[in-house]
Amino acid sequence: MAIAHLFKSHDKDLGGGFTVRRILPAAARQSVGPFLFFDHMGPVEAAPGTRHDVRPHPHIGLATVTYLFEGAIMHRDSLGTEQRIEPGAINWMTAGSGIVHSERTPEDLLERTRRTHGLQLWAALPREHEEAPAAFSHTPADQIPEVSLDGVKVRVLVGTALGKTSPVPTFAETLYLDVHLDAGAAIELDKLPEEAALYAPFGAIEVDGEPIAANTMAMLEPGAAVRVSSGEGARFVVIGGAPLDGKRFIFWNFVSSSRERLEQAARDWDEDRFVPVPGETERIPLPPLPSAWRTG
Repeated sequence: MAIAHLFKSHDKDLGGGFTVRRILPAAARQSVGPFLFFDHMGPVEAAPGTRHDVRPHPHIGLATVTYLFEGAIMHRDSLGTEQRIEPGAINWMTAGSGIVHSERTPEDLLERTRRTHGLQLWAALPREHEEAPAAFSHTPADQIPEVSLDGVKVRVLVGTALGKTSPVPTFAETLYLDVHLDAGAAIELDKLPEEAALYAPFGAIEVDGEPIAANTMAMLEPGAAVRVSSGEGARFVVIGGAPLDGKRFIFWNFVSSSRERLEQAARDWDEDRFVPVPGETERIPLPPLPSAWRTG
């Protein structure tokens, strides 16, 4: 068997009626390579005048990785970045020692019926880079390398595969591919990182002949080479990389190898010590602290 684990998604309401399918972290595993958070957003349709905004909120110790299939998001952060995120582009935001950002509906789309569909992942930073300076990297769709095979198209979003290397900067071995399969097509995947997983947002796939149910992530055995096929056509992503260098603690939007660092970040947000997003007047308040923190 090439499949080590199957992770089912569960629904998570982000507010305003915007629900995502959350796959990672899972009960069986915290992460796949550096990726310890995997949200499948939508597809969701919004009526004219409806907002699905995420107000300013902080992060530490991670990088957010946003990839859209449909729709658009206006990203703003405490570095002063203002970037419209559109389908096919990769947006890698390094939180490091701390960043604040908002994700809002672009003003020109507010009065239209629109759909939003995409993936948002978090990559934990290696311990030596957890406190790296915050940064934002936008790679437009036309700068993402592509490889065309027989009935297959592969976009190398992050990392290196099939002789192509993405320009997206990372801190450790990281792989993120977007693979399109025509009906009846198949692809052989080998030379994958030690930890790798597959997830199909569109269509059904088979891994070495084994069907993978919708909204299910299949983590592969280390070093496995697999044949992925689809009778009716599909689109799936491959994620992975080197295993994390130790356990990560997660609270709200904060990730760290140190629980004490999470506590400090929570206090800093609660006491308004993070640099704000220019022009933003709203913020998401700190959620209740874990009971273990409150009791010491």
